[in-house]
Amino acid sequence: MNRKRLGRSGLVVTDICLGTMTFGLQAGESESFAMMDRAVEAGVDFFDTAEMYPVPPSAKLFGVTEEIVGKWLKARGCREQIILATKVTGPSHGWFRPEIRHGLTSLDRRQIVRACEDSLRRLQTDYLDLYQTHWPDHGARQEDILEALTRLVKEGKVRAIGASNETSWGLMKSLWEAEKHGLQRFDTVQNNFSLINRRCENELAQVCRQEGVSLLPYSPLGGGVLTGKYNDGALPAGARFTDYLKAGGPRQQKMARRFVNDRSLETTLRLQEVARDIGVTVTALAVAWSKQHDFVASTIIGATTVAQLNESLAAKDLVLSEEVLARIDAIEEAIPNPMTEDGLRRL
Repeated sequence: MNRKRLGRSGLVVTDICLGTMTFGLQAGESESFAMMDRAVEAGVDFFDTAEMYPVPPSAKLFGVTEEIVGKWLKARGCREQIILATKVTGPSHGWFRPEIRHGLTSLDRRQIVRACEDSLRRLQTDYLDLYQTHWPDHGARQEDILEALTRLVKEGKVRAIGASNETSWGLMKSLWEAEKHGLQRFDTVQNNFSLINRRCENELAQVCRQEGVSLLPYSPLGGGVLTGKYNDGALPAGARFTDYLKAGGPRQQKMARRFVNDRSLETTLRLQEVARDIGVTVTALAVAWSKQHDFVASTIIGATTVAQLNESLAAKDLVLSEEVLARIDAIEEAIPNPMTEDGLRRL
């Protein structure tokens, strides 16, 4: 498996990262253990989690995903072999009220340090390789946020820092503040990026290239849309957007409609033709496409079963030809921006 550096840090990781968002809800502990075992067997050494996982977040399950990952790390005795990333929850900007610290998730010194210490305890480790802000807090002084993160780096609790769900402006602002005040800079940004949401190829890609920041794309399968499971209006039982559309609140329903709509489903159908012509699944096609971007360090894949994970791992040695990439671009030109927006517009 190929390896790439995270920004300008000392961390070099596999270009596929195991996402753990489903651990503890859609996937039980034993299945989660099996997926981590399978990922390592395939060569993956980069795991990503968050204090608010599993998703959708709840007060009852808050922190469970980190606990499962921590149990696995201890049971397998492989902490030093895994590059471990997690996140401190920031403001959700109206999507939901995080059931964490009573919903008071502004990013200040106390919250960041407390969250880090709690994550270390749940993960049963004394350091984090990558610590990320989970949604930005643009209303706060960015130097205060970076000072807290810098303190954690100096104390040896964190090796590198990053942002998640960040705008191009927000990333540049934080980098400028880091340079101005001599603070730790973000080496990564983790945003939604897929064949139905290609917005990162515009301004954010330019920031990443020029500033030495690596993109860690999440949801390369478009929340599962690109697997085809929502084709022809299907709402499969247990699927996240099925639950959102049937029983979710207004915000969850809006999010589901961003992903599952006529344009995204038509894009999926056309991509299935491309995948079929080269003898792979759309899942493998989508992950391989994500990995081939020069500003991407590692693509985060998620699953609820080992079988699903294997579909994404099939992309680990897949390189798409210029002809295939051109066919994919032609689909995007015919159906631009299948997702009506990517959740960052209002930040």
